[in-house]
Amino acid sequence: MIGTSLAKIDEKGRLIVPAKLRPELGDMFYVTIGTNGGRRCLTAYTKQSWDDLCRRYDALPLAQKSGTTSFLFSYAVECAPDKQNRFTLSANLFTYAGITKEVVIVGRAGQAEIWDAASYAEFERTMLTPENLMASLEAIGL
Repeated sequence: MIGTSLAKIDEKGRLIVPAKLRPELGDMFYVTIGTNGGRRCLTAYTKQSWDDLCRRYDALPLAQKSGTTSFLFSYAVECAPDKQNRFTLSANLFTYAGITKEVVIVGRAGQAEIWDAASYAEFERTMLTPENLMASLEAIGL
């Protein structure tokens, strides 16, 4: 998944899946808490990437399953968009990410992030520097 889309939450707390992400997210996907750069956002997983995450979690020793990792699952919501490509998120997800009305949906490889628009603008302003970009490219071997 790539690109950035702007969206607004409607009066019923629904978002529209951006057209360019619909083929990749499919008819069902999962959204849960996330973080990027130490800032709160939501992460949308395709069914396949969610199943992979669950398998990796199940393979962890019991001692590593406690704590904050369990919140990934307790906050998760299964999303099946309606015919207008709208989906609903829970209030606790909106609260966690500080989402009020306007959001930015950002493709990130096999996932997408959902940000409060103001939080994303601040994140972009502080993180999008030549130094950070170089460090990110070096981290993936480029």
